[in-house]
This record gives sequence, C-alpha cells and structure tokens, in this order.
Amino acid sequence: MDFRIVKLKIMKKIHIINGPNLNLLGKREKSIYGESSFDTFYKELTFQFPQFELFYFQSNHEGLLLDYIHEHGFDADGFVLNAGAYTHTSIALADAISAVTTPVVEVHISNVHARESFRHNSTISRVCKGVILGFGLDSYTLALQSFLL
Repeated sequence: MDFRIVKLKIMKKIHIINGPNLNLLGKREKSIYGESSFDTFYKELTFQFPQFELFYFQSNHEGLLLDYIHEHGFDADGFVLNAGAYTHTSIALADAISAVTTPVVEVHISNVHARESFRHNSTISRVCKGVILGFGLDSYTLALQSFLL
C-alpha cells in the first residue's frame, strides 16, 4: 500500500468590518482619510494577503454590525474592525465582541488621540486583541499582519 501524506492548505478566514461613514472613503475629509475608496484598497489587500480568505462588510447601522459579528464570530479566524464613531459610544459592540470567540483587532485610519477629545475614548478597546491607529489605510494592513503571527 502506498500511503501519502497530503498537506492541506487551510486559509484563515479574516473579516474586515467597517462602521458608519466608512463607505465614503475617498470622498470625505480627504486630508484625514485619504484619496482611496475602501473598495479599491480592499482589492489591494486581497492580492497582498493571498494566505487569507478575506471578507468585507460595511454598515452605517449598529444593529447590522452586531448581527454580522454574531453570525461570524464563532467560525472566523479574525476580525479587523473599524467601528467608526461607534467606537466611542457603543457598549453593544463591546458586548458583541466579548460574546464571540473570534479575536478582534480594532483599527482607525487617523490617530484618534490627535483629534477631538470625544474620540480619545474607545468602548471596544478593552475587549479587542489589539488596537492599531494613525497609519492611514495601512492600519488595516498592520492588523492583517498581526493574524500571521
């Protein structure tokens, strides 16, 4: 009998989740958020990280973000979450992150600590694996790299 060991390449499933107003990247406040749309940047990420099966979800509605985390939070290998303004206000998002087993990296395009004081507090940081901010869209790249470790 010929027994062969077959190595299966199992790709990590990483979900990028964007909250309110991030659908306007490339159009809004370009001095803060840059010139690129997230859809364009997402295509670059899929080429840059072929070892991941990437998924992308954006919503301006808190409940839909919660539903998405609940739906995928027990079978994904990681979430990269930019909760937008909900970062500073949503206890519900913090509770959803706490309730699931998928590790979450919180990201922000801008350095929120260099902006208005109400942006200095995050309700979700304490329940996330890590926080990356201030590197523009590369904050997402750095968050994805953290799942390679």
